[in-house]
Amino acid sequence: MYATPTEITHEADRRRTVAIIAHPDAGKSTLTEALLLHAQAIESAGVVHGKSGRHHTVSDWSAIEQERGISVTSSALQFEIDGTVVNLVDTPGHADFSEDTLRVLAVVDSAIVLLDAAKGFEAQTLQLLDVCLKRSIPVITVINKWDRPGKHPLELIDDIERVTTMRPMPITWPIGDAERFSGLYEPLSKKAYRYEQSSAGAHRPEQTPVPEADLDSVFGADGSTCLDEIQLLQLDGYAFSPADFLARAGTPVFFSAAHRNIGVGQLLDFISRHGARPGARIDISDNPRPVKTDFSGYVFKIQSGMNRAHRDRIAFVRVCSGVFERGMVVHHAQTGRPFTTKYSQQIFGSRRSTLEIAWPGDVIGLVNATALSPGDTLYGETPVAFPPLPHFAPKHFRVARATDGAKYKQFRRGLELLRQEGAIQVFIAERLGEQSPILGAVGPLQFEIVSSRMAEEFSAPIDYEELPMTLCYGSTTEAHEALAKRSQAECEVATRADGSVVVLFSSIWKYQAIKRDRPELEFFSLSGSNETNEP
Repeated sequence: MYATPTEITHEADRRRTVAIIAHPDAGKSTLTEALLLHAQAIESAGVVHGKSGRHHTVSDWSAIEQERGISVTSSALQFEIDGTVVNLVDTPGHADFSEDTLRVLAVVDSAIVLLDAAKGFEAQTLQLLDVCLKRSIPVITVINKWDRPGKHPLELIDDIERVTTMRPMPITWPIGDAERFSGLYEPLSKKAYRYEQSSAGAHRPEQTPVPEADLDSVFGADGSTCLDEIQLLQLDGYAFSPADFLARAGTPVFFSAAHRNIGVGQLLDFISRHGARPGARIDISDNPRPVKTDFSGYVFKIQSGMNRAHRDRIAFVRVCSGVFERGMVVHHAQTGRPFTTKYSQQIFGSRRSTLEIAWPGDVIGLVNATALSPGDTLYGETPVAFPPLPHFAPKHFRVARATDGAKYKQFRRGLELLRQEGAIQVFIAERLGEQSPILGAVGPLQFEIVSSRMAEEFSAPIDYEELPMTLCYGSTTEAHEALAKRSQAECEVATRADGSVVVLFSSIWKYQAIKRDRPELEFFSLSGSNETNEP
């Protein structure tokens, strides 16, 4: 279809593309499920506490996620509420999968930072928050698990201001805490809602509106304390400002008990009313690509194994500008080659449906787009290329070998597909040969995931041999020749899939010793920048 710039802008303004980021066990997947429940995108939430009768969440679709109860890969979910289309991306919380979360943060327009009320900011949360701030992504702060013992709300507000350097702007405020948590106050509307005590539920809770004048009589001392705390915050300038939120000068703050579905409706309403809209994306030449121009899209994730019956491979693409139509011919900026998009799908966790049209902010799935990799750009008529995705340098290394030599073909194919996804990094060392590739990971749990997927998806079980390396740098052919005969206890020289040379070092001291011994050799980070500081 032909869409006018006005139509494209209108559809883009209806979109909200949001990531949820947090430390493990803060309740990300539970919050995701609760948002879907409140938007009526699902009939009942999928979290039931207790080992017997526990169901997996919509966003945690893989077997290992369902078994362990953790998110190990990002998932995209689209739903509509009050005329607003929300593209929600649930991300892994575990630090071992930071690179997957980093890819998601390259394509969203705002982020929900989820905190545990008892723990506040943790190391993984701080790292991801830093990425948001550096990329100027507006941040919504949600303090979860308020029905359990935790920090004082004013202490958490101080922590948010100190850590984020943004002004906290409470949108909801708790009435009572832990076992006394019974309501939420909304400073903007000057209303409160009372919630009946109940165990974790699969349905939206019953809530009773309470006018501000009745807080004392309904909630007793907790109601008075709530009003006193809000008045104190407003006198100190913590009132909500939409402009400050979008300018990253302030962060809206919500309190919730997501497993009871409390505080979720207010968050969803805020995203609909005030969430960041899709805007112009900066291309590789630092020029903005307005949303109303012709189609462009950014590949941020490749996922195999979502459909075991067909063993297909899906490229997740964020629409950056224009309108996407199923079957249209697009161009791959990295190769210049055209290809059709007949098999385009809308992804909802593990569920899929044929997608006919998509607008800026939407996430589409292109099935079996084998030429695509994370960080690639697609465009319609006007050429454009967006900056590639950054990569984390691996810190853990193991040698992988097929347990069944007769399945070597499946072994190589499986590792290649997982490498293309970005699930693992693969290096070939001359000493070990192609039959024993070196796998590099940000965290050790990645090896477990790769082992599980190799066995389940590719019928090629693998064994690992620990490799005592801790640092990885790119280098040159000269380094390959100079270091090839060095002891394995010092370093290991290998090549990546693109043919570039990498050097793995067993310790910082071995790295420094080789730098002193061979000062003419060049070493640089795997993202391509010159390494000027010692690690």
